[in-house]
Amino acid sequence: MLDINKIKEIIPQRSPFLLIDRVDVLESGKHGIGRKCVTYNEPFFAGHFPEEPVMPGVLIIEALSQLGAVVYLSLEENKGKNAYFAGINKFKFRNKVLPGDVLTLEVSLIKNKGHIGIASAKAYDGDKVFAEGELMFAIG
Repeated sequence: MLDINKIKEIIPQRSPFLLIDRVDVLESGKHGIGRKCVTYNEPFFAGHFPEEPVMPGVLIIEALSQLGAVVYLSLEENKGKNAYFAGINKFKFRNKVLPGDVLTLEVSLIKNKGHIGIASAKAYDGDKVFAEGELMFAIG
């Protein structure tokens, strides 16, 4: 398991934009499972939406991308590099993410060509799927 301090050793994001709280499973360069505990105190809830707080879909994708970066940058040859978001494919949003939800984030690398990677990504809580699709990233 990686706690927040270990995550910060791998990726450069910091509060309020660090959107993963821990990594429970890490197979470097292959697969990762992590968590984001969504609280009412998240800064984005003040404006999205004040009467019905909903986590923006783009931030769900960002949380998944950050986990993907941890998976990819944990490889020895990628240490000290950055992972840049390069694309999104076949993404679907299935349910709203509300304060109190705990997102299980799961990312699996499906293609790796040089400095470009494609991963399947899914955010869920038990049987409830919030979002799923493919993410593309570049290492630089």
